[in-house]
Amino acid sequence: MTIIEEIKASFRHGNMLTRLIYINIGLFVIIGLLYVGFRIFIPASTLADLKVLFYQKVMQYLMLSAEPAKLITRPWTLFTYMFVHQNLLHILFNMLWLFWFGKIFLQYLTEKQLLSTYLLGGLAGAFLYLVLMNLMPWLSDNLSTSMMGASAAIMAVVIAISFYVPDYTLYLLFLGPVKLKYFALFSILLDILMIASYNAGGHIAHLGGALYGYLFILQYRKGRDIGRWLNNFLDDLVTLLRPRRRLNLSYKKKARTVSDLEYKSQKASDQKEIDRILDKIAQSGYDNLTRKEKETLFRMSKRK
Repeated sequence: MTIIEEIKASFRHGNMLTRLIYINIGLFVIIGLLYVGFRIFIPASTLADLKVLFYQKVMQYLMLSAEPAKLITRPWTLFTYMFVHQNLLHILFNMLWLFWFGKIFLQYLTEKQLLSTYLLGGLAGAFLYLVLMNLMPWLSDNLSTSMMGASAAIMAVVIAISFYVPDYTLYLLFLGPVKLKYFALFSILLDILMIASYNAGGHIAHLGGALYGYLFILQYRKGRDIGRWLNNFLDDLVTLLRPRRRLNLSYKKKARTVSDLEYKSQKASDQKEIDRILDKIAQSGYDNLTRKEKETLFRMSKRK
């Protein structure tokens, strides 16, 4: 198996966290190759001129502009900006954050909820960025600026899981044990203080993502998943675009007979597994279930 085939298989069979990381890294590599092409084939007097040209020709169609007139002509940037990064350090730190907190997120919530939190958190960050950059007088001079990066989307994931399991403890180098609730509060406070910095728009977007993460958990504790509509839409879209498999009618009757037998056997096996998991919950509680057991319980509950 070649490296490309291994990457494809890892993406196809990996969880949603793996796929989000792959998409971010994949776009970073593609944009980097485009920049190399510009440097080789496009004449420029200085490296600075080359970067300006690259941003004018390529990046402006991926970044989120603060100017409403540009946004109207490039509405897709509301989504693309949260998958695009400026340099290696930018994507490295963002992907590390996404990996660490995404792993914790998936211990308690589902992959679909991770996806909707990432996307809707990014959109919330974009919305707050656009509103404040256009309404606050001391920021209006920066309307020519644009924004990119997954930080707002990741912030939604961080704050969501921090408020869902606030006493979950991280063991940080030099600091020792730190509960998620304190980490979340520190992150929010830091972004508020940094609004006065040169990257005001970025920190405003972080707060938008954080607000969505908090609202998601607030509603989820009341039994309402405010991101479910997006997951349902994406499921319908994938179903619509997925090619339909052609059936061999000459084997239809035989296949149906085998399917019935397998169905009965599988149903008995599933019921046995559910009974075992429920017994474990009664003895040691839901939190002591493994991730696979939680996924099995969720899948079986959706079938009924």
